[in-house]
Amino acid sequence: MGLALEVRNITKLFGSLRAVDDLSIGVEEKTITILIGPNGSGKTTLINVISGLYKPDSGRIFYNGADLTGLPPHRVYRAGLARTFQIPTLFWKLTVLENVLVAKKDNPGEGFARSLLRSTWITAEKGAVEEAVRILRLVGLASVWDKSADSLSGGQMKLLELGRALMSGARLILLDEPISGVNPTLAHEIFSKILKLRDELGVTFFIVEHRLDIALSYVDHIIAMAYGKLLASGNPEMVMNDAKVIESYLGE
Repeated sequence: MGLALEVRNITKLFGSLRAVDDLSIGVEEKTITILIGPNGSGKTTLINVISGLYKPDSGRIFYNGADLTGLPPHRVYRAGLARTFQIPTLFWKLTVLENVLVAKKDNPGEGFARSLLRSTWITAEKGAVEEAVRILRLVGLASVWDKSADSLSGGQMKLLELGRALMSGARLILLDEPISGVNPTLAHEIFSKILKLRDELGVTFFIVEHRLDIALSYVDHIIAMAYGKLLASGNPEMVMNDAKVIESYLGE
């Protein structure tokens, strides 16, 4: 397998603080990779740089070989890379189904002129609804399709964000602490669905996560950071037994 994501010598500064310090990592396609590290290690800053919220001060970012360095978030999103946030950002008064439909790209009925000609968009609209329903089944939200987003549990909100990312057609999804604040049963369910999406759809996942007691059972690779730098990268057993990781992360 090739690399879905390649980060080369990325540095991100905030004044004199080197939040990400000459970091180089790779995420293989069709894998689940988690990014770990103590608080303040630069994990979320790195995700923000990759997704276009921050511009790096130096270095390059490649997605499927295409250079995304410095592109704004909407262009990164259109390239096929989507992200979720630790605190879900949904359209709270829209239904679950409507939240997923919003993520559909290039809807022919969105333009003013074409919206008046029903025949030009009705087939695409029906197809989008069918696709959204299929995705809701995949993430386990089909039974609440007509509920407003603000009525969901915290875990369901995170699943809805995941469903929206899938609806966008993303092949690489960045998840920022997808099981934060979620009870253990639902946390395992969320990771089980991520595993299923990797296996059935070939989606690549790059995940920031602290709850290793749950996440380690589902991941292919771990990347560990501290003070903006790379500590270790490899399979879970190798990284979790690395002396630098134990000292900097597990030894907190």
